[in-house]
Amino acid sequence: MKRKIRILLAKPGLDGHDRGIKVIAAALRDAGIEVIYTGLRQTPEQIVTAAIQEDVDGIGMSILSGAHMTLFPAVVNLLKEQDAESIEVFGGGIIPDEDIEKLEQEGVDRLFTPGATTKEIVEYIHQKFGAN
Repeated sequence: MKRKIRILLAKPGLDGHDRGIKVIAAALRDAGIEVIYTGLRQTPEQIVTAAIQEDVDGIGMSILSGAHMTLFPAVVNLLKEQDAESIEVFGGGIIPDEDIEKLEQEGVDRLFTPGATTKEIVEYIHQKFGAN
């Protein structure tokens, strides 16, 4: 039997708006994806530690606080330091187009902005991780 796709969802930093990520978590679960949600105000270190311990395929982060240029690279770099680069990082939030390009160059696989549908996110995860 094929192993379920495992995704860790996180809200890093001081952002306390978690309604969106909870909607994403429910949509992913409904699509048969195993979801680990770490909750609010997680540090990059906590996120990477949980991702490695939970043996996830990917980390999805929601950042609405404007700290995306710090928090996404911090997680990507910690994964590299822990030899866990096989864990892909994706996410969403209020992120300007020019920052999306920079973050993708730094190793973030995909970023979703306001208006992205849960269907788009589920399709991305199935396409990206479905071969596991």
